[in-house]
Amino acid sequence: MTFSSVVFLFLFLPLTFLLYAVCRQKTARNLILAAASLIFYAFGEPVAVLIMIVSIIFNYLFGLAASKKKHDKAAVFLAVLLNIGLLIAYKYTGFFAETWNSITGMQIPVPQIRLPIGISFFTFQGLSYVIDVYRNKKCVQKNLFSVLLYISFFPQLIAGPIVRYEDIAAQIDEREFSAERISRGINRFIYGLGKKVLIANQMGMIADTVFSYAPDQVGALPSWFGAVCYTLQIFFDFSGYSDMAIGLGCIFGFDFLENFNYPFISGSIQEFWRRWHISLSTWFKEYVYIPLGGNRKGNVRTTVNKLIVFFLTGLWHGANFTFIVWGMIHGLCQMLETWQIIPTKKKWFRPIGHVYTMLVVVLAFVLFRADTLTQGFGLIRNMFTFAGGNAAVNAEIMSGASMLFVITFIFAVILSAPVFRIVQAKAAAANRTALFEGISYALSLVIFVLCILSLVSGSYNPFIYFRF
Repeated sequence: MTFSSVVFLFLFLPLTFLLYAVCRQKTARNLILAAASLIFYAFGEPVAVLIMIVSIIFNYLFGLAASKKKHDKAAVFLAVLLNIGLLIAYKYTGFFAETWNSITGMQIPVPQIRLPIGISFFTFQGLSYVIDVYRNKKCVQKNLFSVLLYISFFPQLIAGPIVRYEDIAAQIDEREFSAERISRGINRFIYGLGKKVLIANQMGMIADTVFSYAPDQVGALPSWFGAVCYTLQIFFDFSGYSDMAIGLGCIFGFDFLENFNYPFISGSIQEFWRRWHISLSTWFKEYVYIPLGGNRKGNVRTTVNKLIVFFLTGLWHGANFTFIVWGMIHGLCQMLETWQIIPTKKKWFRPIGHVYTMLVVVLAFVLFRADTLTQGFGLIRNMFTFAGGNAAVNAEIMSGASMLFVITFIFAVILSAPVFRIVQAKAAAANRTALFEGISYALSLVIFVLCILSLVSGSYNPFIYFRF
């Protein structure tokens, strides 16, 4: 079940909302959301839901232990062992076995383990809970179902944003449920739905076609076309999911922190990561980068710490060298920026910095999307060597640029910039906030109708980050 599925939109969400609205008691509302979250996850993962429940129970117990001075360090150690152990067992066992075989020439059996949806997210939230309790004993949660709700809450369970416990602890016990919040949440949800269904899916059709062929079959122009389309696809797919999650949270009284802040206007890779997948970069900053020493011990130590973080960031995304190299490219660029070999702090570099940043982002996303490093570097080679490719393949790829696609592409580029925010600010300055909000809600209704028409006539297209 996905947020963009008919089952979710017209059955699961209305029923959950109705039960929540009818019930007035705080504890009962939390139980309703917790039960709905388990049903939501079990719909797609009937076996893995048991694994998640067991991990939540253990994290709850580790949290209780971490709140006691006598056992706090042992509790954190065991929590790390459990959560990272789960990730390694389900996500990386096969990858490590294949890598070992290729290095040593041995033939260790490679286990084919199905990856539970969202495991990278709920394990990180479990760790966040225990570590936050260790740091602040007073925030320990004595109610098991409250911990279950925090870790498994369905809006952010499968693809984030990763919500740190300290950011949401108070809201589990006390939050507002009002018509204004419901209206605002629905509006945000619909805009996210539109990003996914109307833009990301359109961009994905071109990207999927390009990456379905061997690199030597694809010419230079189609390679660039596919790379740019995938960059737009993953942004609107993932930021759309985050908008939907934030909107759903708002409906039920929760305030999730923003996960994207127009990353494509960045003038450096460091700025890009302050704007892209903010919840993940914040998680690594709080629980890995700062404990390693952060930027407090000179440029060399800062560089090493950042490289470690971005190696782990790449590995977190998937058990493939393509993700690791993608992460290390971003880490190396940050190293060059820290040492000002790439002079991003100079005023004259700002216009160049934007071009440089987008070039790195687009090229790195080619590797992120590719099945293998060979395919990824092959496409990048095509982009800079004016490769001819196969004429029939090139024609097939470029034929996807229909009038509807061109219009969607233009909107995607425009909406990648803070146009909406600028218009909103101008409306506020001109005392036209009510008019702006009225147009916004009318537009969301149009977007919702277009999304439903697209969903009914289209095929299943899951969110990209579901596989992480």
